[in-house]
Amino acid sequence: MRKFISRAAALLLAGVMTAAVAGCGKNSGSEAKDTAKKWTELDQTQITEAMGLGWNLGNQLEASSGGLPSETCWGNPEITKELIDTIKAQGFKTVRIPVSYLDMIGDGPDYKIDTDWLDRVQEVVDYVVDNDMFAIVNMHGDGYYTVDHSWLLCAEDDDKQTEIKDKYGKVWTQIADRFKDYDQHLIFESMNEEFNNDYGKPDEKAYDNINAYNQIFVDSVRATGSNNEKRWLLLPGWNTNIEYTANDEYNFKIPTDNGCKADGKRIMISVHYYDPFNFTIDENKTAKTQWGKYAVKNYDNWGQEDYVDSQMALLNEKFVSQGYPVVIGEFGAQDKTEKFADYNEFRRYWSEYLIKAAKKNGVVCVYWDNGYNGNKGFGIINRFDYTITQPDLIAGMMRAINSTDDYEIPSPAGYTEVRKSAKAS
Repeated sequence: MRKFISRAAALLLAGVMTAAVAGCGKNSGSEAKDTAKKWTELDQTQITEAMGLGWNLGNQLEASSGGLPSETCWGNPEITKELIDTIKAQGFKTVRIPVSYLDMIGDGPDYKIDTDWLDRVQEVVDYVVDNDMFAIVNMHGDGYYTVDHSWLLCAEDDDKQTEIKDKYGKVWTQIADRFKDYDQHLIFESMNEEFNNDYGKPDEKAYDNINAYNQIFVDSVRATGSNNEKRWLLLPGWNTNIEYTANDEYNFKIPTDNGCKADGKRIMISVHYYDPFNFTIDENKTAKTQWGKYAVKNYDNWGQEDYVDSQMALLNEKFVSQGYPVVIGEFGAQDKTEKFADYNEFRRYWSEYLIKAAKKNGVVCVYWDNGYNGNKGFGIINRFDYTITQPDLIAGMMRAINSTDDYEIPSPAGYTEVRKSAKAS
């Protein structure tokens, strides 16, 4: 997620910033830590089932100020093991850990990552994998045109791309080398919402660069050896948009994976889901507060249950059926109870419907949590005291992921009649 994060962060912070590497460097001996664990090979079906439902540690290790990453500079507290324990206790099996590097990367030609920063990333990863959960680690804000000192910019001229691609490969080589002995619980994701900052159709040349980045990522990770030769790798297309990734009209290319030593494919596809925007994110006059077949007013005429079904079926047809797991690395709807008291019931229904449809099509879902609770927030847990702020939302999501049979999703409380104009789902 990009500009929607910064808006919520600005509301949360009110100008409060902290030291750029607060909480870092505590695990100074981590580089020497014995991380070798017995590898358990998981095929497509097994990894999808094992990952279950995921949760994003958003607005933390990808947060930055003036180009310098800091886990607390957007108003969240230091990440703790207790936070991850609490998330696991709610039933989540996967934690996505967005990470920005930015000015934590030194100058060329080596582009060395700051050791304390990489130590802290590893410490947080350990909170997850030592808890028998899956960790997805990505490169997050480095490719945003809206972030200070970003550099992984797909629309830059060819003379810039040579340097960008060299830097990208060397940075991922360092990350992959640090974690190469970790077991199957660790998944690398190449980048996040990478595009030219134009929300129109993809630019072909910029998309070619994204495809090239993904190929460099795969080759760099595999070349570090050890468990990285068989690790699952997660790759996005244009802005993690489903249509621009799965539709043959566009330019997404799955990289070759000649360095993979596993028996079968070990590439995953990354997309995000925030449709319809007016319901999930929009805060303006066009914002919608009801969704789905039970909505009676202020709802969109598109993006309803039938659209969810079609998008999940597209992902299944294009990727899942071909042996490539799909991960919706971010989904969510921000709190709009300030506008409409019953919003969170429709928010729960939307989330539950998406997860149920995704599961039916072999797609993994990872909820976006930015740590901000209340109006305009995506938070489901208070990261300061570990209280659960959205128990009904979590209950609905867990019902969808854990159900072994088809079931009728409960309607939003107080809304039991199906709208006559609702399309069949």
